[in-house]
Amino acid sequence: MEHTQYEKIATDWIESLAMDEINMEESGVINFHEHLNPERILEESSIEFMNNIREFFEIYVSKFNEYRAGKDNRNSIKIFKISNTVNDFMLFRNALKLVVARRSNDVITIGFLSNAGGLFSARLGSDAPSINTVHEIQAQVGAFGEVQWRFRGESIKQEALVRHYLTEFIKHSAR
Repeated sequence: MEHTQYEKIATDWIESLAMDEINMEESGVINFHEHLNPERILEESSIEFMNNIREFFEIYVSKFNEYRAGKDNRNSIKIFKISNTVNDFMLFRNALKLVVARRSNDVITIGFLSNAGGLFSARLGSDAPSINTVHEIQAQVGAFGEVQWRFRGESIKQEALVRHYLTEFIKHSAR
């Protein structure tokens, strides 16, 4: 079956728009400005961002664990949802946690928690040390409600972000 150009386009927003209109007809409540609300835009974007990176983590962790399965199951990585949050999660292996959390609608934090060394961030270069803090991924709403996620002012790609943090996690949690 051939894919058309329209199948490659994300359509969640149009489905949401149709559902909003149905709800408006049923309830009689009309909200003409909600789609322009930056807080709503950021909330939706941060939830989507977290879901996307969790999906990447799950795929890569599953593959890593599959390759490690024959060796020692104690070295497998586990992913846990953090309770009482929308979609925060953490990875766990050998007393090390990688915590990914939405601190606010426009800030996602990523950091390591260790029983031995407390809180620290991923290294950003071979000569750059870890520091006792978390990294912040920040969102900015641009023209037409487009949200850009950035780290230290630079635009990021979600797959690259996951690859970097998962690699750091695996290296730091190896025994």
